[in-house]
Amino acid sequence: MKLIISIISVLLFTTNVFSQDEDEKEEMNLVQFSGVLVTSDSLDQVSYASVIDKTTGKGTMSDYYGYFSFVTRPGDTILFNAFGFKPNSYIVPDTLTEIRYSIIHLMVPDTMDLPQVDVYPWPSKEDFARAFVEMEPYDDALRRAQRQLSGESLAFAAAKVPTDGGLSYNWQLQQQQTRLYTQGQTPVNNLLNPAAWGQFIDSWRNGDFQRQK
Repeated sequence: MKLIISIISVLLFTTNVFSQDEDEKEEMNLVQFSGVLVTSDSLDQVSYASVIDKTTGKGTMSDYYGYFSFVTRPGDTILFNAFGFKPNSYIVPDTLTEIRYSIIHLMVPDTMDLPQVDVYPWPSKEDFARAFVEMEPYDDALRRAQRQLSGESLAFAAAKVPTDGGLSYNWQLQQQQTRLYTQGQTPVNNLLNPAAWGQFIDSWRNGDFQRQK
């Protein structure tokens, strides 16, 4: 019985030592694999790309600056994939003697040819036909600008704009100057001014008072 117990103890001890040796060898084979992903044409950083170890299925992602770092083993194949770039791979050298290894990996842009898309402002042919029939062909940008700059439109817009302090002060100052100029005499009335009537008649003949359409 003692002999059996001794044999079992030796076997357990040998197995434990063997497993520890395997773990130590496994730890010695691990490499801290780091690098930076850049574009092949402009050397700009490739942000948020996936970096996967094909052998173990583990990996990481590059940060905003294209930097990545994770633990792998020599001889493993690393897959790089990013939107807008061609997928590619890299094999970690199996002759490494250091536990850290860094690279600068180039990513080749992937040109995608998409089919042409025509965008129309009408959701259907029926809506286009209705809009075509109802449109005003002579209502161009010039005519719309003329209507908006007409005397009636400008007067309406001016009536909506409140008078600021500067305009009120200037108006008050003009009234005061008029009172000082006409002090002691009859105030000026343009209804009795022949020159004003002459300007009015000339403007009326020239069509200055015609309504703009």
